[in-house]
Amino acid sequence: MVLEPLFERFIAQAPLSVMARATIEHALSPDALDALFKQTARRGYTKQLLFSTTLDLMSLVVCGPLPHVKAAYHHLLERVPVTLKSVYEKLSHIEPVVSSALVRAVARCCAALVGELGGACRGLLPSPYRVKILDGNHLGATQKRLKVIRGHTAGPLPGICLAVLDPASLLVTDVIPGENGNANERSLIDQVLPHVSADEVWVADRIFSTLDFFEGLAGRHAFFVVRRHGRLNYLPRGEFTAEVETERGWARERPVSICRDGRPAQAARLVVVRLRKPTEDGDEQVEILTDLPVTAADAAAVSQLYLARWKIEGAFHELTVTLRCELNTPGYPRAAVFGFCVAVAAYNVLAVLKAALRAVHGEEKVHKEVSGYAIAVHWSLVVPGMMVALPPHEWERFGRLPSRELAAYLRDWAGRVDLRTVKKSPPRKPTKHPSPRVKDRKTHISTYRLLIADKERRRANTQRP
Repeated sequence: MVLEPLFERFIAQAPLSVMARATIEHALSPDALDALFKQTARRGYTKQLLFSTTLDLMSLVVCGPLPHVKAAYHHLLERVPVTLKSVYEKLSHIEPVVSSALVRAVARCCAALVGELGGACRGLLPSPYRVKILDGNHLGATQKRLKVIRGHTAGPLPGICLAVLDPASLLVTDVIPGENGNANERSLIDQVLPHVSADEVWVADRIFSTLDFFEGLAGRHAFFVVRRHGRLNYLPRGEFTAEVETERGWARERPVSICRDGRPAQAARLVVVRLRKPTEDGDEQVEILTDLPVTAADAAAVSQLYLARWKIEGAFHELTVTLRCELNTPGYPRAAVFGFCVAVAAYNVLAVLKAALRAVHGEEKVHKEVSGYAIAVHWSLVVPGMMVALPPHEWERFGRLPSRELAAYLRDWAGRVDLRTVKKSPPRKPTKHPSPRVKDRKTHISTYRLLIADKERRRANTQRP
């Protein structure tokens, strides 16, 4: 493919933005999005407002500088053939099954690109095991715009989402949404099991420590590495092994039987990690249950595997800080869930860019030096102007490219990225002399008066003999 001189100028000055826009066109082409909606929507339909246009509106809020849907509507006024009220009606009725299908479709396209790039991270377990990390996220409270929640002092929660992360590709491969913001993550476990495949190893926190979940995984020939919940009982079937040193402390294990109604129901291994430093909750040790064979992962490896669960916390951090996945303006649960899934799709595009950088610059260097936040900021600053100079029809060619050909372009463009422009900030050193706590008598205080008082205090100290 021969690119125009204007393309080449953007590639030279802002290769990451070109990479992002080409990947978006490949994974989120309008025709594919509209076809996805027709296949998955159960009651929804389109007349004038296409699903792809609705996603463009939401993406301007999630990934761009616009604060809310109304601002995005006015920005795309020429492309949106309906009123603002119709847009809000459309967003409030997008079914959760459509939002989760969007994430899965984008993840499949992005996974193919990561595979062609050769940018996957080192596996946490040997083949044939494939690790999946599961965690839940309650969407943040919204503004009280809906009539039914006006006057309430409590913050209205629009929903909850379970996310599944593939730590090899760093892609969020699935989202299981729920519209009840007060629901527990366990209430969505039944919707997780249909997405489980054989030889997968599911890593999760203690909220998912239930015998039903473990038996559901075993029935699909999958495995679990889950922190034990205090209410999940077990019976020991042997003695503890000797402790082995790990990154976080010292690990030992014993065979156990997980109980149902006081009777043994499922065999497992209990790995106890004595921590070097207590957790934020004050726990000095962590108990992890797994049914992996010892030949696949010993006590130290299970400890490291559970530690990898924090990768999904990093993903949630990027979704919340870098991409505004928890919008406080959409009050309807379905609109809020759709906004979260659009942010996940954008996060997966960022994961492809990181994979391209890993393929060219090396996994260790990218992990230590590259900031996902800096990439997203670079993207949001450059892409709007680039889309004026290079309108959407100029990018359609990338949507038609096979994954292998687009991966070759991404690898070439990644080689032109100056990593100094997306470098991580050095970790902040702890404060040696923390400031004393001052209890003020007033609600507000004048910064000007504080500066004057400090200046006079320092002057008096220098004049003192």
